[in-house]
Amino acid sequence: MRWKRLTGRTVAGLLTAGLISAGLLPVTASAAEATDLARGKTVTASGSHGGYPAANANDGKVDSYWESNGHPADLTVKLGADADVQSVVVKLNPDPIWATRTQDIQVLGRKQDGTAFSSLRARAGYVFNPSSNRNTVTIPVAGRVADLQLKFFSNTEAPGAQVAEIQVFGTAAPNPDLTVSALSWSPTSPSETDDITVQGTVRNAGSAASPATTVNVSLGGVVVGSAPVGPLAAGASAPVSVSVGKRPQGSYTVSALVDPTDTVVESDNTNNSRTTASPLVVGQSPGPDLEVRAITSSPANPAVGAAVTFTVAVHNRGTSAVSAGTVTRLTVGSTTLNGTTPAIAAGATANVTVGGSWTAASGGATLSATADATNLVAETSETNNTFARSIVVGRGAAVPYTELEAEKANYQGTLLQSDAERTFGHTNFATESSGRESVRLNSTGQYVEFTSTAPANSIVVRNSIPDAPGGGGREATISLYADGKFVRKLDLSSKHSWLYGNTDSPEGLTNTPGGDARRLFDESHALLTETYPVGTKFRLQRDASDNAAFYIIDLIDLEQVAAPSSQPSGCVPITTYGAVANDGLDDTAAIQRAVTANQNGEIDCVWIPAGQWRQEQKILTDDPLDRGQWNQVGIRDVTIRGAGMWHSQLYTLTPPHEAGGINHPHEGNFGFDIDENTQISDIAIFGSGTIRGGDGNHEGGVALNGRFGKDTKISNVWIEHANVGVWAGRDFDNIQELWNPGDGVEFTGMRIRNTYADGINFANGTRNSTVYNSSFRNTGDDALAVWSSKYVKDQSVDIGHDNSFRNNTIQLPWRANGIAIYGGYGNKIENNLISDTMNYPAIMLATDHDPLPFSGQTLIANNGLYRTGGAFWNEDQEFGAITLFPQNLPIPGVTIRDTDIVDSTYDGIQFKTGGGLMPDVKIQNVRIDKSNNGSGILAMGGARGNATLTGVTITDSRDGHVLIEPGSQFTISGAPNGARAKR
Repeated sequence: MRWKRLTGRTVAGLLTAGLISAGLLPVTASAAEATDLARGKTVTASGSHGGYPAANANDGKVDSYWESNGHPADLTVKLGADADVQSVVVKLNPDPIWATRTQDIQVLGRKQDGTAFSSLRARAGYVFNPSSNRNTVTIPVAGRVADLQLKFFSNTEAPGAQVAEIQVFGTAAPNPDLTVSALSWSPTSPSETDDITVQGTVRNAGSAASPATTVNVSLGGVVVGSAPVGPLAAGASAPVSVSVGKRPQGSYTVSALVDPTDTVVESDNTNNSRTTASPLVVGQSPGPDLEVRAITSSPANPAVGAAVTFTVAVHNRGTSAVSAGTVTRLTVGSTTLNGTTPAIAAGATANVTVGGSWTAASGGATLSATADATNLVAETSETNNTFARSIVVGRGAAVPYTELEAEKANYQGTLLQSDAERTFGHTNFATESSGRESVRLNSTGQYVEFTSTAPANSIVVRNSIPDAPGGGGREATISLYADGKFVRKLDLSSKHSWLYGNTDSPEGLTNTPGGDARRLFDESHALLTETYPVGTKFRLQRDASDNAAFYIIDLIDLEQVAAPSSQPSGCVPITTYGAVANDGLDDTAAIQRAVTANQNGEIDCVWIPAGQWRQEQKILTDDPLDRGQWNQVGIRDVTIRGAGMWHSQLYTLTPPHEAGGINHPHEGNFGFDIDENTQISDIAIFGSGTIRGGDGNHEGGVALNGRFGKDTKISNVWIEHANVGVWAGRDFDNIQELWNPGDGVEFTGMRIRNTYADGINFANGTRNSTVYNSSFRNTGDDALAVWSSKYVKDQSVDIGHDNSFRNNTIQLPWRANGIAIYGGYGNKIENNLISDTMNYPAIMLATDHDPLPFSGQTLIANNGLYRTGGAFWNEDQEFGAITLFPQNLPIPGVTIRDTDIVDSTYDGIQFKTGGGLMPDVKIQNVRIDKSNNGSGILAMGGARGNATLTGVTITDSRDGHVLIEPGSQFTISGAPNGARAKR
């Protein structure tokens, strides 16, 4: 029988028929005009079991359900405003497989101005029977409430409460309802020099009077003014007028929002804003206007100590020319350089060579250029003269923080040092420590004290505290002092660390304690309330109230975090669409609405303001064809900007396997699914993963995934606790008509840490793409990879090629490589720093994972590799710092040059046994020092191919400079430092 939604008109007849009193239909006799007030409203719970979250209780489907994680348990429906409720309907799946059961339930309610719940219906047992009442129970209630709660005490057929659907029938209570209409502006066609006023009307469309409030006016999503709104009787209106001042040339969406802080409780809180159908267009004012478009350095990637010169591109966006003689000024570090600007016609650009040079300092610096630095020209706008970008010097990323090692600090505790082979996977804390050393604090009063070398107002602590006895992690605090003065408690957690098992397969590891453990460290971070100067002594101390059984401190990062960035012109905040910062409630729907509006051309840019924003579902494009969770459509033509990675932070509390309605099993319930032309910058994305696949294939999700396509640029994004940070590329059979491999994708300033698999993987034909000036720490698979996989449209064309990994810093991958390339051509690994790999190489070229073949050239140049390599696969396979592994296909055209390989766990460079050739490998100007448990260069017994050494220096190798094992068909010409190859 098909059950239809009832209208008030049909209820009387059903009452006569006796169906309602039998409990077969979800309405009571007193509810003839009632409607389901719970439909589409937020449902929360005191706890959930497995993959059965509270959202399932209000998703319109009886074949999904919420189940609590024990008794007693609460399920709460937030109606949004007071309503006179008359009945509550609780449903389970009517399928006979859901056997008869009795649940003990109490009904409670809370008014919109109340703080505590009161009982509406006393605790009683309710029978759910698929035969007699189709597993549907109606509970009569009476009261005025905004939040309705069911409290469960027992369930005869399950250890927790169970609800497939909850309905709350009643009528809305009298409340105001504020709306905005009749938006306009004057003058109607302003220029940049005109003062603009926006007018509108606020109306109370509700059934009760509204108190005084305010209305905000936004241009291009930026709040530019506000006006008071007095008390309004039901049905009354009031005009409002807001001066928004002068605006730069451009097109602006105009919107107004009444009661922006939600202080007025309304019957409908979704209709408080109004956006005009046509934009406000501000015309350009006559006159000159200079702006800096770009800064070019020579050389582009200088070495430390090099003299660097600069050219600045100055553009005149104005309507009249600028005479010669203005000053273009560039600052870099403590150096200030000036250049004389020539005459620039309206609309033209001049390349200004600034005088002098800057001596490149290790780590790089920020370049800042200003046009008309001495203010000689009266310009249309004086706010757009400055442009800034970073310059990277030498190897590694120009990170904005200073990293300080615990073992090099002042401490009272126990120094932990790894064994000679840096054994991994057996609860080895020192092996998993940066530099293979850390400090353990066992007793009250023990500490590690770091002396700062730069101003700082933030701290990151890489640490390990014990797991909970039953697994799942625990929380603890440690005390932070600055120059002996207590600053604050830092919150530490082991929720995302401690994986158990002796398997080499990460999917075989578990969160349940037992046997060996690995992935022992995690990080905690905090913004401090003041800036501490150079020389400050930051002490992490175990005080009496810090109650973990032990603390292991590996390192800290100290950073001077800039204030939150201002909202850019043209960007519309997610608050306009209903998001609320720091309230702990899910903002997914609001973020999705904002992104969809941007994608549809309704707004120019999505702005994520400073704050914590909870996100429990992936942001993507709704697929009208509903092709299933394995076939997703990503976003395109979208720009998302934040106030800075320390300030605008998205987070999830629900592990993906508990999220309910997850949109892709491997990609999780957070972050963004990207198809093309998407720019995301200056935000953080924090997942809730705790495992890679064990314990029921509970993956941790992917922060940024999708096809990526062309013109996608991601910058300054912080990602933690994901399964994978970024996976660029989808299989061709995943909606073939949307096939769109990554091409020209750029990642800069990324900060990816503490993942369970890859950092960034360029897969499925990704080409011409770059990861630059980014940092990676504690990844659970390759930190960076090109996987030229076969799951593409045309294997002869869709090959991973001409990708570049440049100037990145990679630390402590706890499984797999620092950087790996699997097939393809023209790929480059340059200017990177890689240290402390647990069990695999710093750099690996391989043909395992069944890739498309290598061809052309692959370049490994100017990298610094420290304490890398390791043993894996039952600890029987020992990997070098750089390893070539032609498992079943050849690896031709490899050049390794200008690289330092220092303190390797096993070999420096290793040519591994495999089925393919490694012909004509060129090794040039490479230094290999201290191969602890192996050779400088090793050709294994099954290796085939040849290499030429030029300018290679090898020192302090346990098994000799160059070792060619018996049976090897690999030859090496040229000898380091006159040494001969051994057989």
